[in-house]
Amino acid sequence: MKRGFGSDNHSGISPEVLQAITAANIDHALAYGDDEWCARTEELFRREFGPQARVYFVFNGTGANVLCIDAMCRSHEAVVCAETAHINVDECGAPQRVVGCRLLTVDTPDGKLTPELVKTRLHGFGFEHHSQPKAISITQSTELGTLYTLDEIRALADLAHSYHMYLHMDGARLANAAVALGCTFKEMTTDLGVDCLSFGGTKNGMLMGESCVILNPALDIDMKYRRKQMTQLCSKMRFIAAQFEAYLTTGLWRRNAEHSNRMAQLLHEEVKKLGVRVMYDVQVNSVFVQLPAEVWHALQKEYFFYDWDEAQNVVRWMCSFDTTEEDIHSFIAALKRLL
Repeated sequence: MKRGFGSDNHSGISPEVLQAITAANIDHALAYGDDEWCARTEELFRREFGPQARVYFVFNGTGANVLCIDAMCRSHEAVVCAETAHINVDECGAPQRVVGCRLLTVDTPDGKLTPELVKTRLHGFGFEHHSQPKAISITQSTELGTLYTLDEIRALADLAHSYHMYLHMDGARLANAAVALGCTFKEMTTDLGVDCLSFGGTKNGMLMGESCVILNPALDIDMKYRRKQMTQLCSKMRFIAAQFEAYLTTGLWRRNAEHSNRMAQLLHEEVKKLGVRVMYDVQVNSVFVQLPAEVWHALQKEYFFYDWDEAQNVVRWMCSFDTTEEDIHSFIAALKRLL
């Protein structure tokens, strides 16, 4: 199978991560997080996000998002998010089923919420017939590959707090965002008023496992019980922690994200030479383009990638930590031939 551009989930595992898993596979260790790997990695998260940060390892991104939402909301409350948000489009209704809360979606031109857009959903407070807005959820980087600036995140946090609400960040690709913005994780989250964070590494070289990071101590209530009820408590948790330990201590997160971002920029530059329309700013490791239907259908026979908006003939190409320049040049050559 040719190395395609379908998703950064399609890539393999960084050798450093495999080595860390192997190194943790010695003798016996206490289960459910009471091991030395979890202890060390929890300290790493406090180093990266601040001393008040508390991390809860989970199996997957859906688990991280839903656990964060459950920390913020009750079933009569609601989360404001972009129409394109992963929690709205790609969680199969998990927040609604598990937490019971409502999602108040907002149409955006670029995947990004603004205070003005959010305010259109902030009404009905105290009215018992309406779900009560309690949280804002943003994705960094967004599902369209765009980035919130630090000032934009702070403005949304300030808005949320002025309404006694919380701000959640879906950080499945937080490493790509941090590299693109040239900032630390803490500078992009805790320092700006983000209350809780879904932080992952699966899209950036890890095998599996994500995390729910509570940054606002007011939300750290009975989280270990909530995680258990959501079937997200891993017995052999040391193997998730060991991956994050390698990810955060060796600079692996930065190297992988820098590479995938750089490959997307190369892909962007090459596709522009062909006169293809690029739909959104290429800021991280994704490129969205508009192609004639017969072209992208034919190209999919050679390379796997997803159509994003079939009505508009928009497709998405994702670069990974193991994407090579040769991969891109071969892909562009196939596209040029079809065009």
